[in-house]
Amino acid sequence: MDAEFWHRKWQDRDIGFHAPEANPLLVGHFSRIAARRGARVFVPLCGKTLDIHWLLAQGYRVVGAELNRQATVELFSELGVEPEIAPAGGLEHFSAEGIDIFVGDIFDVSRRLVGEVDAIYDRAALVALPPEMRERYTAHLVEISNGAPQLLITFEYDQALMPGPPFAVSGEEMAQHYGGNYSLELADSQPVPGGLKGRCAATENAWILQGK
Repeated sequence: MDAEFWHRKWQDRDIGFHAPEANPLLVGHFSRIAARRGARVFVPLCGKTLDIHWLLAQGYRVVGAELNRQATVELFSELGVEPEIAPAGGLEHFSAEGIDIFVGDIFDVSRRLVGEVDAIYDRAALVALPPEMRERYTAHLVEISNGAPQLLITFEYDQALMPGPPFAVSGEEMAQHYGGNYSLELADSQPVPGGLKGRCAATENAWILQGK
């Protein structure tokens, strides 16, 4: 992952990936992997997504990882809470009641730092990573979460028409990365209205991953 690419996106406010509402696939399917109120949800590469607002409003606790510090500052500001900020190894730990965000390289986030994870919500992490990084990322995610169940959102489209991110991730690739640890179910599949970035037809898929 090119850290400077993402820092520049936030600096230039080129954040079209920041959706104006909670993802409907999250709203429709998350209870299948985390029905218990108070369950702790890991959100990788979380930005300042409104999905976190939704998770907190449903009574979940959130632990996230985010590369860009400004995104995290804005997240807490928009939540209307003042975080405590402390060093955590090579990361920064922003915390408030019910929420912990670790700022820095996700590969520096350890199981010890993350603590208890009951479920994972990956809307924007796997699809943000180039192919050569996905195998390392998926193995790391399984390790630090102890194989917690996942709701994972992917896109399928003709990668030749657009370079990404978000990148296209097929069902075959999903099985390659996660099939050894999880049973995979394609829970929902919807066309992206107007196409991806208005440039090409695409499908948004919601995968349920349950530990074997």
